[in-house]
Amino acid sequence: MLWLKAFHIIFVVCWFAGLFYLPRIFVYYAASDEPAVREQLAVMARKLYRFVTPFMVIAIALGVVMIAMNPDYYMAARWMWLKLGCVGFLVVYHIICGRYVRAINDHRNQHNHVFYRFFNEIPVLFLFAIVILAIVKPF
Repeated sequence: MLWLKAFHIIFVVCWFAGLFYLPRIFVYYAASDEPAVREQLAVMARKLYRFVTPFMVIAIALGVVMIAMNPDYYMAARWMWLKLGCVGFLVVYHIICGRYVRAINDHRNQHNHVFYRFFNEIPVLFLFAIVILAIVKPF
């Protein structure tokens, strides 16, 4: 179980690295006026999204396996349901990032750098919530 938990945490960290950096690329893209720079950032965003998506899938799969190993405990814990809700939100956030990557690569970006600066902060809030729920188990 500890190896499973360790790998779950490793893949969560890898996924979050992408969730932190990808919107930062969006900020730079929206703030740039140079076509060559924008093109390079669009490629970087596409490659990063493709790179971190498997981390999300593996992190969730490992989490599901851990829950399946002790379902009576985890399914009865309110902190777990809140954590799963946060993870569900982050999956939606990840998918939205993918849509922004597609829009940027298709030259259809409709957001400015200020929007992306605020968008960039969302995963930080959820990271705090998820870590506190998983470690402190406040309920």
